[in-house]
Amino acid sequence: MGVVLESDIWEPNRSICILFFICCVVSIFCLPAKSSANVLDHASSASLLRFQRKFLFLFAISSVLEGLWAVFGEYELAYYGFSKDQVLNVISVGFAVSLFIGSFIGVLSDLLGHKKLCLLFFLQHLLDKLGQRQEVLNDMFWMMTFLESASFIGSQALANYLIDDNVVRNIKSLWIGAAVLAVLAVGLVTRGWQEAPQTAPLKDYRVSFHRHVISDKRIWLLSWAQSCVHFSVAAFWLLWAPSIVADGREVSLGLIYPCLLGSKMLGSTGFPWFFHVPLVLRTEEYLMYAFTIMGFALSIVAYDYQEIELLVALFCLFQTCLGMVLPFLARLRTTYLPNDIRGGMMSLSLMPANAAILFLLVLRGHHYIANSTITSVAAFGLFSAAGCMYSLKKWGKQLQQSRRNL
Repeated sequence: MGVVLESDIWEPNRSICILFFICCVVSIFCLPAKSSANVLDHASSASLLRFQRKFLFLFAISSVLEGLWAVFGEYELAYYGFSKDQVLNVISVGFAVSLFIGSFIGVLSDLLGHKKLCLLFFLQHLLDKLGQRQEVLNDMFWMMTFLESASFIGSQALANYLIDDNVVRNIKSLWIGAAVLAVLAVGLVTRGWQEAPQTAPLKDYRVSFHRHVISDKRIWLLSWAQSCVHFSVAAFWLLWAPSIVADGREVSLGLIYPCLLGSKMLGSTGFPWFFHVPLVLRTEEYLMYAFTIMGFALSIVAYDYQEIELLVALFCLFQTCLGMVLPFLARLRTTYLPNDIRGGMMSLSLMPANAAILFLLVLRGHHYIANSTITSVAAFGLFSAAGCMYSLKKWGKQLQQSRRNL
Protein backbone atom coordinates (compact mmCIF):
# COMPACT_ATOMS: atom_id res chain seq x y z
CA MET A 1 0.00 0.00 0.00
CA GLY A 2 1.48 3.33 -1.09
CA VAL A 3 1.89 6.22 1.30
CA VAL A 4 1.06 9.73 0.07
CA LEU A 5 3.17 12.48 1.59
CA GLU A 6 1.46 15.87 1.55
CA SER A 7 3.79 18.83 1.42
CA ASP A 8 2.97 21.58 3.88
CA ILE A 9 3.29 24.60 1.60
CA TRP A 10 1.58 27.69 2.98
CA GLU A 11 0.41 30.38 0.60
CA PRO A 12 -2.05 33.25 1.02
CA ASN A 13 -5.48 33.22 -0.51
CA ARG A 14 -5.05 34.52 -4.03
CA SER A 15 -8.22 36.55 -3.75
CA ILE A 16 -6.46 38.85 -1.25
CA CYS A 17 -4.52 40.56 -4.04
CA ILE A 18 -7.77 41.06 -5.96
CA LEU A 19 -9.34 42.51 -2.82
CA PHE A 20 -6.45 44.96 -2.41
CA PHE A 21 -6.81 46.01 -6.05
CA ILE A 22 -10.56 46.59 -5.70
CA CYS A 23 -10.09 48.57 -2.48
CA CYS A 24 -7.45 50.78 -4.11
CA VAL A 25 -9.68 51.46 -7.12
CA VAL A 26 -12.67 52.26 -4.90
CA SER A 27 -10.55 54.52 -2.67
CA ILE A 28 -9.26 56.49 -5.67
CA PHE A 29 -12.49 56.83 -7.64
CA CYS A 30 -14.67 57.52 -4.61
CA LEU A 31 -12.40 60.31 -3.41
CA PRO A 32 -14.72 63.15 -2.34
CA ALA A 33 -14.57 66.49 -4.10
CA LYS A 34 -12.78 69.34 -2.36
CA SER A 35 -15.01 71.31 -0.11
CA SER A 36 -13.69 74.62 -1.33
CA ALA A 37 -11.81 75.84 -4.35
CA ASN A 38 -8.09 75.82 -3.96
CA VAL A 39 -6.09 78.85 -4.93
CA LEU A 40 -3.64 76.54 -6.68
CA ASP A 41 -6.29 74.89 -8.88
CA HIS A 42 -5.55 77.29 -11.71
CA ALA A 43 -1.95 76.10 -11.67
CA SER A 44 -2.96 72.72 -13.08
CA SER A 45 -2.13 73.88 -16.56
CA ALA A 46 -1.16 71.69 -19.47
CA SER A 47 2.56 72.22 -18.79
CA LEU A 48 2.19 71.21 -15.15
CA LEU A 49 0.24 68.10 -16.08
CA ARG A 50 2.90 67.16 -18.63
CA PHE A 51 5.59 67.59 -16.01
CA GLN A 52 3.68 65.43 -13.54
CA ARG A 53 3.19 62.66 -16.08
CA LYS A 54 6.86 62.70 -17.11
CA PHE A 55 8.01 62.77 -13.51
CA LEU A 56 5.76 59.91 -12.43
CA PHE A 57 6.79 57.87 -15.48
CA LEU A 58 10.46 58.44 -14.66
CA PHE A 59 9.81 57.60 -11.03
CA ALA A 60 8.09 54.38 -12.11
CA ILE A 61 11.12 53.35 -14.19
CA SER A 62 13.38 54.04 -11.19
CA SER A 63 11.14 51.90 -8.99
CA VAL A 64 11.16 49.05 -11.51
CA LEU A 65 14.97 49.13 -11.62
CA GLU A 66 15.08 49.07 -7.83
CA GLY A 67 12.42 46.36 -7.70
CA LEU A 68 14.35 44.08 -10.05
CA TRP A 69 17.17 43.99 -7.53
CA ALA A 70 14.75 43.58 -4.62
CA VAL A 71 13.12 40.56 -6.26
CA PHE A 72 16.07 38.77 -7.86
CA GLY A 73 19.13 40.37 -6.28
CA GLU A 74 19.80 37.40 -4.01
CA TYR A 75 19.37 34.96 -6.90
CA GLU A 76 21.79 37.03 -8.94
CA LEU A 77 24.43 36.83 -6.21
CA ALA A 78 23.79 33.10 -5.82
CA TYR A 79 24.31 32.76 -9.57
CA TYR A 80 27.87 33.98 -9.02
CA GLY A 81 28.40 31.53 -6.16
CA PHE A 82 27.88 33.84 -3.16
CA SER A 83 27.08 32.13 0.13
CA LYS A 84 24.58 33.54 2.64
CA ASP A 85 27.37 35.07 4.72
CA GLN A 86 28.84 36.68 1.61
CA VAL A 87 25.41 38.06 0.66
CA LEU A 88 25.18 39.58 4.14
CA ASN A 89 28.60 41.14 3.62
CA VAL A 90 27.46 42.62 0.29
CA ILE A 91 24.41 44.15 1.99
CA SER A 92 26.64 45.53 4.75
CA VAL A 93 28.93 47.13 2.18
CA GLY A 94 25.89 48.69 0.53
CA PHE A 95 24.78 50.30 3.79
CA ALA A 96 28.36 51.43 4.46
CA VAL A 97 28.41 53.21 1.11
CA SER A 98 25.01 54.72 1.92
CA LEU A 99 26.40 55.96 5.23
CA PHE A 100 29.67 57.50 4.07
CA ILE A 101 28.74 58.59 0.54
CA GLY A 102 24.97 58.51 0.18
CA SER A 103 24.46 60.81 3.15
CA PHE A 104 25.87 63.70 1.12
CA ILE A 105 24.07 62.95 -2.16
CA GLY A 106 21.19 65.21 -1.15
CA VAL A 107 23.56 68.12 -0.55
CA LEU A 108 25.13 67.56 -3.99
CA SER A 109 21.66 67.44 -5.48
CA ASP A 110 20.83 70.83 -3.96
CA LEU A 111 24.10 72.35 -5.16
CA LEU A 112 24.51 70.75 -8.60
CA GLY A 113 20.89 70.17 -9.59
CA HIS A 114 18.49 67.26 -9.40
CA LYS A 115 18.81 66.45 -13.10
CA LYS A 116 22.52 65.61 -12.87
CA LEU A 117 21.99 63.34 -9.89
CA CYS A 118 19.15 61.51 -11.65
CA LEU A 119 21.42 60.99 -14.65
CA LEU A 120 24.09 59.59 -12.34
CA PHE A 121 21.56 57.17 -10.84
CA PHE A 122 20.43 55.80 -14.19
CA LEU A 123 23.95 55.67 -15.63
CA GLN A 124 25.02 53.59 -12.64
CA HIS A 125 22.24 51.11 -13.39
CA LEU A 126 23.21 51.06 -17.06
CA LEU A 127 26.94 50.54 -16.40
CA ASP A 128 26.13 47.93 -13.77
CA LYS A 129 24.09 45.80 -16.19
CA LEU A 130 26.44 46.27 -19.13
CA GLY A 131 29.37 45.37 -16.93
CA GLN A 132 27.65 42.06 -16.24
CA ARG A 133 26.79 42.08 -19.70
CA GLN A 134 1.11 71.81 -1.31
CA GLU A 135 -2.31 70.34 -2.71
CA VAL A 136 -0.77 69.64 -6.00
CA LEU A 137 2.22 68.34 -4.06
CA ASN A 138 -0.04 66.30 -1.78
CA ASP A 139 -1.39 64.46 -4.81
CA MET A 140 2.15 63.89 -6.05
CA PHE A 141 3.21 62.49 -2.66
CA TRP A 142 0.62 59.75 -2.43
CA MET A 143 0.80 58.96 -6.16
CA MET A 144 4.56 58.45 -5.86
CA THR A 145 4.09 56.00 -2.97
CA PHE A 146 1.28 54.23 -4.81
CA LEU A 147 3.24 54.08 -8.06
CA GLU A 148 6.38 52.84 -6.32
CA SER A 149 4.55 49.81 -4.91
CA ALA A 150 2.80 49.16 -8.21
CA SER A 151 6.15 49.35 -10.00
CA PHE A 152 7.66 46.86 -7.56
CA ILE A 153 4.85 44.44 -8.37
CA GLY A 154 5.42 45.15 -12.06
CA SER A 155 9.14 44.47 -11.64
CA GLN A 156 8.30 41.10 -10.09
CA ALA A 157 6.08 40.25 -13.06
CA LEU A 158 8.75 41.48 -15.51
CA ALA A 159 11.46 39.45 -13.78
CA ASN A 160 9.32 36.30 -13.77
CA TYR A 161 8.59 36.79 -17.47
CA LEU A 162 12.25 37.32 -18.37
CA ILE A 163 13.50 34.48 -16.18
CA ASP A 164 10.78 32.05 -17.35
CA ASP A 165 11.31 29.58 -14.47
CA ASN A 166 15.01 29.14 -15.29
CA VAL A 167 17.24 31.51 -13.34
CA VAL A 168 20.53 30.00 -14.48
CA ARG A 169 19.77 30.06 -18.19
CA ASN A 170 17.82 33.31 -18.51
CA ILE A 171 19.32 35.59 -15.87
CA LYS A 172 21.09 37.60 -18.58
CA SER A 173 17.66 38.55 -19.93
CA LEU A 174 17.08 40.30 -16.61
CA TRP A 175 20.25 42.33 -17.05
CA ILE A 176 19.30 43.31 -20.59
CA GLY A 177 15.83 44.41 -19.49
CA ALA A 178 17.28 46.58 -16.71
CA ALA A 179 19.80 48.11 -19.14
CA VAL A 180 17.03 48.97 -21.62
CA LEU A 181 15.02 50.68 -18.88
CA ALA A 182 18.11 52.63 -17.77
CA VAL A 183 18.76 53.82 -21.35
CA LEU A 184 15.12 54.89 -21.65
CA ALA A 185 15.34 56.82 -18.38
CA VAL A 186 18.58 58.55 -19.42
CA GLY A 187 16.89 59.67 -22.63
CA LEU A 188 13.90 61.03 -20.72
CA VAL A 189 16.10 62.98 -18.31
CA THR A 190 18.42 64.46 -20.94
CA ARG A 191 15.79 65.37 -23.55
CA GLY A 192 12.59 65.83 -21.59
CA TRP A 193 13.66 67.59 -18.41
CA GLN A 194 14.48 71.26 -18.24
CA GLU A 195 15.86 72.53 -14.96
CA ALA A 196 16.89 75.98 -13.81
CA PRO A 197 20.66 76.09 -13.18
CA GLN A 198 21.78 75.94 -9.57
CA THR A 199 23.59 79.22 -8.97
CA ALA A 200 23.60 79.39 -5.17
CA PRO A 201 27.20 79.32 -3.87
CA LEU A 202 28.26 76.89 -1.17
CA LYS A 203 28.54 79.66 1.43
CA ASP A 204 24.92 80.76 0.95
CA TYR A 205 23.81 77.15 1.06
CA ARG A 206 25.60 76.63 4.37
CA VAL A 207 23.98 79.74 5.85
CA SER A 208 20.52 78.67 4.69
CA PHE A 209 21.05 75.10 5.89
CA HIS A 210 22.18 76.29 9.32
CA ARG A 211 19.22 78.66 9.68
CA HIS A 212 16.50 76.25 8.52
CA VAL A 213 17.89 72.89 9.67
CA ILE A 214 20.62 73.08 12.31
CA SER A 215 18.98 75.86 14.34
CA ASP A 216 15.42 74.50 14.15
CA LYS A 217 14.52 71.89 16.77
CA ARG A 218 11.47 70.87 14.76
CA ILE A 219 13.71 69.72 11.91
CA TRP A 220 15.76 67.64 14.34
CA LEU A 221 12.61 65.87 15.49
CA LEU A 222 11.39 65.40 11.93
CA SER A 223 14.80 64.09 10.87
CA TRP A 224 14.86 61.58 13.71
CA ALA A 225 11.38 60.36 12.82
CA GLN A 226 12.39 60.02 9.19
CA SER A 227 15.52 58.11 10.19
CA CYS A 228 13.50 55.74 12.37
CA VAL A 229 11.13 55.02 9.49
CA HIS A 230 14.08 54.33 7.18
CA PHE A 231 15.60 51.94 9.72
CA SER A 232 12.34 50.08 10.35
CA VAL A 233 11.66 49.69 6.62
CA ALA A 234 15.18 48.38 6.00
CA ALA A 235 14.86 45.96 8.91
CA PHE A 236 11.45 44.85 7.64
CA TRP A 237 12.67 43.96 4.14
CA LEU A 238 15.72 42.20 5.54
CA LEU A 239 13.81 40.09 8.06
CA TRP A 240 10.25 39.54 6.82
CA ALA A 241 11.10 36.38 4.89
CA PRO A 242 13.29 34.79 7.64
CA SER A 243 10.56 35.56 10.18
CA ILE A 244 7.91 33.76 8.14
CA VAL A 245 9.96 30.64 7.36
CA ALA A 246 11.48 30.41 10.85
CA ASP A 247 9.27 27.44 11.82
CA GLY A 248 10.61 25.33 8.97
CA ARG A 249 7.45 25.21 6.88
CA GLU A 250 7.68 25.83 3.18
CA VAL A 251 6.07 29.14 2.26
CA SER A 252 5.27 30.70 -1.09
CA LEU A 253 7.05 34.03 -0.53
CA GLY A 254 6.40 35.08 -4.13
CA LEU A 255 2.67 35.30 -3.35
CA ILE A 256 3.13 37.10 -0.03
CA TYR A 257 5.32 39.82 -1.59
CA PRO A 258 2.50 41.29 -3.76
CA CYS A 259 0.20 41.28 -0.71
CA LEU A 260 2.68 43.42 1.21
CA LEU A 261 3.02 45.89 -1.66
CA GLY A 262 -0.75 45.90 -2.16
CA SER A 263 -1.15 46.89 1.49
CA LYS A 264 1.24 49.79 0.96
CA MET A 265 -0.70 50.87 -2.14
CA LEU A 266 -3.95 50.77 -0.16
CA GLY A 267 -2.42 52.90 2.59
CA SER A 268 -1.19 55.49 0.08
CA THR A 269 -4.68 55.82 -1.43
CA GLY A 270 -6.00 56.67 2.03
CA PHE A 271 -3.73 59.71 2.31
CA PRO A 272 -5.69 62.10 0.01
CA TRP A 273 -8.88 61.41 1.97
CA PHE A 274 -7.44 63.41 4.86
CA PHE A 275 -7.10 66.51 2.66
CA HIS A 276 -10.34 66.30 0.66
CA VAL A 277 -12.41 66.43 3.85
CA PRO A 278 -12.12 68.84 6.81
CA LEU A 279 -9.08 67.88 8.89
CA VAL A 280 -9.97 66.71 12.39
CA LEU A 281 -6.39 66.29 13.58
CA ARG A 282 -3.06 67.83 12.74
CA THR A 283 -0.65 66.07 10.40
CA GLU A 284 1.67 65.33 13.34
CA GLU A 285 -1.16 63.57 15.18
CA TYR A 286 -1.92 61.26 12.25
CA LEU A 287 1.77 60.37 12.09
CA MET A 288 1.91 59.81 15.84
CA TYR A 289 -0.91 57.25 15.71
CA ALA A 290 0.51 55.57 12.60
CA PHE A 291 3.97 55.24 14.16
CA THR A 292 2.43 53.74 17.30
CA ILE A 293 0.52 51.12 15.29
CA MET A 294 3.63 50.25 13.28
CA GLY A 295 5.64 49.94 16.49
CA PHE A 296 3.11 47.58 18.08
CA ALA A 297 3.04 45.47 14.92
CA LEU A 298 6.81 45.01 14.97
CA SER A 299 6.76 44.44 18.75
CA ILE A 300 4.49 41.42 18.30
CA VAL A 301 6.76 40.10 15.55
CA ALA A 302 9.77 40.58 17.83
CA TYR A 303 8.27 38.16 20.37
CA ASP A 304 8.97 35.43 17.77
CA TYR A 305 5.42 34.35 16.99
CA GLN A 306 5.34 31.37 14.65
CA GLU A 307 1.80 31.62 13.24
CA ILE A 308 2.27 32.55 9.60
CA GLU A 309 -1.24 33.97 9.25
CA LEU A 310 -0.64 36.38 12.13
CA LEU A 311 2.78 37.39 10.82
CA VAL A 312 1.43 38.12 7.34
CA ALA A 313 -1.44 40.14 8.84
CA LEU A 314 0.98 42.17 10.96
CA PHE A 315 3.29 42.76 8.01
CA CYS A 316 0.37 43.93 5.88
CA LEU A 317 -0.72 46.28 8.67
CA PHE A 318 2.82 47.66 8.87
CA GLN A 319 2.91 48.28 5.11
CA THR A 320 -0.54 49.89 5.11
CA CYS A 321 0.57 52.39 7.75
CA LEU A 322 3.83 52.94 5.86
CA GLY A 323 1.88 53.82 2.72
CA MET A 324 0.22 56.63 4.67
CA VAL A 325 3.29 57.72 6.63
CA LEU A 326 5.55 58.45 3.65
CA PRO A 327 3.25 61.08 2.04
CA PHE A 328 2.61 62.66 5.45
CA LEU A 329 6.36 62.98 6.07
CA ALA A 330 6.80 64.53 2.63
CA ARG A 331 4.07 67.04 3.46
CA LEU A 332 5.81 68.01 6.70
CA ARG A 333 9.12 68.47 4.88
CA THR A 334 7.51 70.89 2.43
CA THR A 335 5.90 72.72 5.35
CA TYR A 336 9.08 73.22 7.36
CA LEU A 337 11.81 73.44 4.70
CA PRO A 338 12.46 75.44 1.53
CA ASN A 339 13.01 73.41 -1.60
CA ASP A 340 16.66 74.39 -2.13
CA ILE A 341 17.89 72.61 1.02
CA ARG A 342 15.34 69.80 1.32
CA GLY A 343 17.49 67.21 -0.43
CA GLY A 344 20.41 67.76 1.92
CA MET A 345 18.17 67.39 4.96
CA MET A 346 16.64 64.18 3.61
CA SER A 347 19.96 62.46 2.92
CA LEU A 348 21.73 63.63 6.09
CA SER A 349 18.79 62.56 8.25
CA LEU A 350 19.33 58.96 7.09
CA MET A 351 22.88 58.82 8.52
CA PRO A 352 21.81 57.49 11.97
CA ALA A 353 19.62 54.82 10.35
CA ASN A 354 22.32 53.65 7.95
CA ALA A 355 24.89 53.59 10.76
CA ALA A 356 22.55 51.56 12.99
CA ILE A 357 21.73 49.11 10.21
CA LEU A 358 25.40 48.63 9.38
CA PHE A 359 26.29 48.10 13.05
CA LEU A 360 23.50 45.55 13.59
CA LEU A 361 24.28 43.72 10.35
CA VAL A 362 27.91 43.33 11.43
CA LEU A 363 26.77 41.97 14.81
CA ARG A 364 24.26 39.68 13.11
CA GLY A 365 26.92 38.40 10.74
CA HIS A 366 28.99 37.33 13.74
CA HIS A 367 25.89 35.82 15.43
CA TYR A 368 26.03 38.20 18.38
CA ILE A 369 22.36 39.20 18.09
CA ALA A 370 19.18 37.56 16.83
CA ASN A 371 16.69 38.77 14.24
CA SER A 372 14.18 39.49 17.00
CA THR A 373 16.63 41.97 18.55
CA ILE A 374 16.83 43.96 15.32
CA THR A 375 13.03 43.94 15.07
CA SER A 376 12.77 45.16 18.68
CA VAL A 377 15.16 48.04 17.94
CA ALA A 378 13.04 48.98 14.91
CA ALA A 379 9.88 48.95 17.05
CA PHE A 380 11.53 51.12 19.71
CA GLY A 381 12.61 53.57 17.01
CA LEU A 382 9.03 53.87 15.76
CA PHE A 383 7.78 54.56 19.28
CA SER A 384 10.41 57.29 19.61
CA ALA A 385 9.25 58.70 16.26
CA ALA A 386 5.73 58.85 17.68
CA GLY A 387 7.14 60.82 20.62
CA CYS A 388 8.78 63.24 18.19
CA MET A 389 5.45 63.81 16.46
CA TYR A 390 3.83 64.44 19.85
CA SER A 391 6.42 67.14 20.57
CA LEU A 392 5.91 68.67 17.12
CA LYS A 393 2.18 68.74 17.73
CA LYS A 394 2.61 70.54 21.06
CA TRP A 395 4.97 73.13 19.57
CA GLY A 396 2.64 73.67 16.63
CA LYS A 397 -0.33 74.29 18.89
CA GLN A 398 1.69 76.66 21.09
CA LEU A 399 2.82 78.63 18.02
CA GLN A 400 -0.74 78.79 16.73
CA GLN A 401 -2.02 79.96 20.12
CA SER A 402 0.65 82.69 20.37
CA ARG A 403 -0.27 83.96 16.91
CA ARG A 404 -3.92 84.18 17.96
CA ASN A 405 -2.95 86.14 21.06
CA LEU A 406 -1.06 88.62 18.88
